[in-house]
Amino acid sequence: MADLQGDTSWFTHDRFGLFIHWGLYALPARHEWIKQREEIPDAQYDRYLKYFDPDLYDPEAWADAAANAGMKYFCVTTKHHEGFALWDSKLTEYKATNTPARRDLLKPMVEAFRSRGMKVGFYHSLIDWHHPHFRIDAIHSMRNHLDKDKLNEPRDQAQYAAYLRGQVRELLTEYGKVDMLFYDFSYPAGAKGRPEGFDGKGRDDWNSIQLMKMTRELQPGIVINDRLDLDDVEGGWDYRTPEQFMPREWVTYQGERVLWETCQTFSGSWGYHRDETSWKSVEQLVQMLVGVVSRGGNLLLNVGPTGRGVFDDRALHCLSGMGEWMKWHSRSIYGCTAAPEEFQTPEDCRLTYNPETNRLYVHLFTYPFRHLHLDGFANKVEYAQLLNDASEVRFHQPRAGHTGDSSLERETLTLELPVQKPNVTVPVVELFLKE
Repeated sequence: MADLQGDTSWFTHDRFGLFIHWGLYALPARHEWIKQREEIPDAQYDRYLKYFDPDLYDPEAWADAAANAGMKYFCVTTKHHEGFALWDSKLTEYKATNTPARRDLLKPMVEAFRSRGMKVGFYHSLIDWHHPHFRIDAIHSMRNHLDKDKLNEPRDQAQYAAYLRGQVRELLTEYGKVDMLFYDFSYPAGAKGRPEGFDGKGRDDWNSIQLMKMTRELQPGIVINDRLDLDDVEGGWDYRTPEQFMPREWVTYQGERVLWETCQTFSGSWGYHRDETSWKSVEQLVQMLVGVVSRGGNLLLNVGPTGRGVFDDRALHCLSGMGEWMKWHSRSIYGCTAAPEEFQTPEDCRLTYNPETNRLYVHLFTYPFRHLHLDGFANKVEYAQLLNDASEVRFHQPRAGHTGDSSLERETLTLELPVQKPNVTVPVVELFLKE
């Protein structure tokens, strides 16, 4: 599959996307893994199918909120681990058209985001706690059932793998161009960190090679993540997916820098969680985005819509705040990546760099008093300005003895910043580098 890797040119330019986790779990509103965490049997959990009625669902409003936040692509849970399909799948009755919604919820969403020029991404769970042939394993909702072995006797994982491919085929043939596919997730027995005797699932259980081949054939150029357990297969993935943590440097695989995207939440849950309170501030979110891009990565930031089909006020507040910052500073994000190694990052700052425009961006996480010293920048900068208002920032190379360290002074550029911090969440200085 060496010649079948995806077209990642848009991915490395856009940098900022919206993740959407939406399913039946929006009704209990206490985490998308609720069925597994609380070991809820099908007979009890499936009642949510009867009550799932997103009467206020307006995908145009969703797309507007994302576009106004500065997001350039989106990725939605077509099916999460609970097995519920947002579209009118011909392969199951466990779907949106059999709820009070009585319609395909995916199609208008795709159309709304695509109409705003945003790339389309589908998340699709490899796991399915509802399907009768998905074998009960160590993370299944029925993992502790007294009759687990008996329940597993009629289950044929190969039949489930065929069902999985069938649903993916529907998604990749009925919704136009799909730009990315986020499979989730493999947990093979014997993998690092798994206890001895762990009953997991990996590439053979999903028939990953065949699934990957079909995906690329149906959607040439599609960008695919790294959770099919195909790390060692050439063409088996396009980008890495660190989740809910911030890498300290550019992500590597076998010593080589790779494309990567971190998926993150506003709070501690992916699905709508009414009572979850550990929400990040707008400042934390902006700093997260900047930090990711400064290390050559993308940020996929999640919203969990409510059971009535809206983004709740907390999510809208975060998106609005990020959008206000992106309105003035998107030049330091789109098309940007890590700064060349010759430039040292000042304390409490992050650097991003646009190789096409040859501009470097200094993000001030802590605003200094009047002067910012940039070691290694001397004689490399042609012009400097605050990005929010394009006001000039004067600079000079200090005279010998000014700081007491003559070796640094010869290489240090000093920016003369206004005393008062600009009225933005994270101020940015745009440096026009010399050719």
